[in-house]
Amino acid sequence: MWIMGLRDMFQESLGTISRSTFTLSSGEYATFYDVVLRHLGGLLSAYALSGEPMLLTRADDLGKLVLPAFNSTSGVPMLAVGLPSGRASMKGKTDLSWSDIMSNQMELKYLAHITGRPEYYNKTETVMAKVFQTKTSHGMPPTMWDPNTGAPSNGHYSTGEHAHSALHYLLKQWMLTARSDTRSLELYLKSVNYIINNLLFITRKRQLLYVTDILDGEPTHRFEHLSCSLPGLLALGVHTLGLSLPLHKRELHLWAAQGLASTCWMTYQDQISGLGPEEVQMEPWLSPTGETLGRWMAHVAEWEKNGKKGDGPPGTKQTVKYEASPSEREYVALRAWYLLKPEVVESFYILWKSTKNPLWRDRGWAIYEAIEEQTKTQYGYAGILQVDQIPTPMKDEMPSHFLAETLKYLYLLCTNEDPVPLNAWVFNAKGHPLPVFEWSKWEKTNFNMVI
Repeated sequence: MWIMGLRDMFQESLGTISRSTFTLSSGEYATFYDVVLRHLGGLLSAYALSGEPMLLTRADDLGKLVLPAFNSTSGVPMLAVGLPSGRASMKGKTDLSWSDIMSNQMELKYLAHITGRPEYYNKTETVMAKVFQTKTSHGMPPTMWDPNTGAPSNGHYSTGEHAHSALHYLLKQWMLTARSDTRSLELYLKSVNYIINNLLFITRKRQLLYVTDILDGEPTHRFEHLSCSLPGLLALGVHTLGLSLPLHKRELHLWAAQGLASTCWMTYQDQISGLGPEEVQMEPWLSPTGETLGRWMAHVAEWEKNGKKGDGPPGTKQTVKYEASPSEREYVALRAWYLLKPEVVESFYILWKSTKNPLWRDRGWAIYEAIEEQTKTQYGYAGILQVDQIPTPMKDEMPSHFLAETLKYLYLLCTNEDPVPLNAWVFNAKGHPLPVFEWSKWEKTNFNMVI
């Protein structure tokens, strides 16, 4: 509301927020990840934008209620917490995802900064220290972690469901703290290096660049809608790091961002609805003997060796032919629904802001038109259950991320104003912008910082 200039509506909502009790029934638990990213992140962002003191008070109230989630054996947050009882629970699960344990750095560190309370910083910093100190052979943390030991519990590497927000927070907490948290930046660069060299592949015919998972040493060739936030992250890294990132690294990261975003776009354009599926199985490029031939970096190296001929690196062309026939797509939908998710338009927004290429605006507008055409109902918008079918069954819900992220990024992509410039604000994993700040000398002392 604030970003779009709906100030009267914003003011009307404050009374409701002031009366919120953040209370669940006895025996009910709130998922820590969602409370911190959506509720706490939303309160903090609205406070930072408007300066409304009540929002800071309510953010502090909620922050205190969720801190008991960190009362695990290792200090990493449990899956859920009772409100206001403070009882932490794993809700029957044995492991936590990398995103579960890491996706609270921005919110709690900013809350520590604006309240002066060291407990917010110390709780979340314990997790950061554990992740940073965990050494893997290639530098990127895996997807699952043991809450008892605070150590990795599998050999799965991904940019999707269990990892995407944690990966974002490596770069973004460095940005948020005025580039002071060099450990998170180091881990981000190591992770991206592993992703580019091991998780990126292209298809044989259409040269579609995609990112997949490595499970027990082998690529799955599955491509998630969630991973369509990676091109935006890579573009943001190039934009923010600038000349401090070596030239060839900058080129690689931006090539990967543009190629991945183009493939995400094609998974939308290939469908009758104009909206993309939740997850696809890509057709791997294999030799007759089953050898993997589609590893992106191998093709980039060959292209560079041959003098960089053509329109650019393999997998980065923006004029991939539209294929109406499903047999020509080089992928099949594993989960064929579209649930109003933001990752594609989020990446288009960051690519537009960082490159000023109007192509990303045009594609975002086309997706907006498809959303209007295919998901609008009498009372709101609903996810569709089959993206390659018209008419299609609808899911009877409008998730909060549609307003908080999808429409927000589309609005910011299309407006000529810049209410949250990328050099001054950093979006959390659920689309809530937080302002860049610097730690003061007394904060570094009182919080026992090692940066």
